[in-house]
Amino acid sequence: MTGPVSALRKAVRQRLVDDAALLALLGGPRVHDEPPRAAEPPYVTFGPASAAAWNAGAVAGRRHALSLVVWSRQGGDAEALAIAARLEELLDDATLTLEGHRLVLLSVSGLETARPDRAGLRRVTLRLAALTEPL
Repeated sequence: MTGPVSALRKAVRQRLVDDAALLALLGGPRVHDEPPRAAEPPYVTFGPASAAAWNAGAVAGRRHALSLVVWSRQGGDAEALAIAARLEELLDDATLTLEGHRLVLLSVSGLETARPDRAGLRRVTLRLAALTEPL
């Protein structure tokens, strides 16, 4: 069976790459665990994730905190924020099918922008909260 963090990330990625509007903003299915070498922005990467025990009666589930990071090179945050807004539309309160687990809840818990890094890339981090339980 797939672990709950992997199952959740796989389902989130599938939801994103199946969306034509997001792919138009990104210029293709640019959703990565980490950016490929010489990747041209914009693209989305998975950021840190954590899972902790969550119990609902007899069911032992997991409480997840995970993030998606939007990377952009365009001046200002407009491009990255537009992509983050689409991510929020796709994921906040989404119903996703997870391998070996059931998604109880998925919600956007926060968003933050960051100044450009040394390479001049802008980034917006979208924070997600989820609850899963085994099937």
